[in-house]
Amino acid sequence: MQALTQRTWSHDSSCHIGDLAWQRLMHVGREDEWSTRLWEVDGEVRAWGWSQAPGDLQLYVDPAHPELADEVLVHFGPKTVTTLDRATHVLDALRRNGYVRSDGPYLAYLTRALTGLPEPMLPKGFTVRSVTADDLVHRVAVHQAAWPATRVNEQSYRAVTAAWPYRAGLDWVVVAPDGSFAASCLVWFDEANGVGLLEPVGTDARFRRLGLGRSVCLAALRALRAEGAREAVVYPVAGDSRHPAALPLYEALGFAPYARSVDYLR
Repeated sequence: MQALTQRTWSHDSSCHIGDLAWQRLMHVGREDEWSTRLWEVDGEVRAWGWSQAPGDLQLYVDPAHPELADEVLVHFGPKTVTTLDRATHVLDALRRNGYVRSDGPYLAYLTRALTGLPEPMLPKGFTVRSVTADDLVHRVAVHQAAWPATRVNEQSYRAVTAAWPYRAGLDWVVVAPDGSFAASCLVWFDEANGVGLLEPVGTDARFRRLGLGRSVCLAALRALRAEGAREAVVYPVAGDSRHPAALPLYEALGFAPYARSVDYLR
């Protein structure tokens, strides 16, 4: 799945190799809930479908083999499909198979060139750094504090850190004066395409409105640039009153929209 995603990545792609690493490993023990299928042509994966819940589907199809989109849809027969508004070969297949677009909250796909990055500005007593192998417990704690409903735990995050293309040097945290972690930003670097994905970013509710989310993202982006990346992307939720601050944060960091996710219903 990652090989196909990396080989064909562009601004018309619905996911990044980091999406697959994070989404498939962040919650240990969910594999029995999923259905995943790969389509190969001449020994190479050219399409995949992934159903995380009955009736729902994410799919990724090589634009050079648009006919496989129909095969993926027929195999899974989902009621709801999520893709990108720029993935025209997938959209065409959805319409051919009787799906219609549904409006609602969506993911805004944003991009930023890694030039002109300011230095992080932190409140007195706070520092920012990348994680070490000894930080696992605290790294998980700050994620759980930012996302109370998460199923991420020490076991699953350890699996994340062992996955390609995770790099500890691109996993950043803000350290509070008491030594606890107050905010975090994980970046996944696709070296072949020179692009990094921010996923996930979060701030402990006790430390919000201090600019820590902005600071930890800037630190991680500067580290990403030092690794040789040219571009960063991020997919915040938009149109959802439960997540009002996500999109404005990235827009204030200089990210600009280039696409959005779309849901299609049968």
